[in-house]
Amino acid sequence: MRVALVTVGDEILSGDTVNTNAAWLGERLTERGVSVERVVVVPDRVADIARVVNESLAEYDAVVVTGGLGPTHDDLTMEGVAAAIGVPVEEHEEAIRWIDEHTDYERADLVAGTTHLPKGARMLPNEVGVAPGAEIENVYVLPGVPKEMRTMFERVADEFDGGPHFEEVVPADEPESALVDRFAELRERFDVKVGSYPGDHVRVKIEGSDEETVRNAADWLRGRVERPER
Repeated sequence: MRVALVTVGDEILSGDTVNTNAAWLGERLTERGVSVERVVVVPDRVADIARVVNESLAEYDAVVVTGGLGPTHDDLTMEGVAAAIGVPVEEHEEAIRWIDEHTDYERADLVAGTTHLPKGARMLPNEVGVAPGAEIENVYVLPGVPKEMRTMFERVADEFDGGPHFEEVVPADEPESALVDRFAELRERFDVKVGSYPGDHVRVKIEGSDEETVRNAADWLRGRVERPER
């Protein structure tokens, strides 16, 4: 399964807020064997949201959109997603009922627009907030508030399945450039994905769908790199 992540928010683009949602989703989806192949940040503009969602949906199996939910002037994600799908937004009766039955809010308390979702969308309840999320044609729309986003994602996590996923990390006390030939040989010998991440030392992450293959690949590399001192 191939997935794109779209984050909506001027505050992300300006640097006022760090995009922790994309990092968390990338990690959780990868753990499920899903291939996250695109991460995009777009401003709070309907046209930009619609264009990027539409492009991503054409290329990937699913799109996860975070941020821009609610009734305020810059919460335009639902409108953008609806435009990408080609439907209007409308008040969602199930969302109203859920808020009425599971929160301290009543219909009269809600600001206009809070429960407006793309027509035909499945409502995703917000168990730790108010503004609901939605799913329509494999586009999942989640809140921007991290706690709300994570809780809502867990409700639909089982819908993202890329098969078995295993990984091991091998530390190497050598420059990345010195490891290139060994990485190439590693990929020739084993059906695995190899990533390297420099820091105090290089972290080599080996990933694959077969546990034994990943373990054997990691053991092979461990015997051929200089290990950092503990």
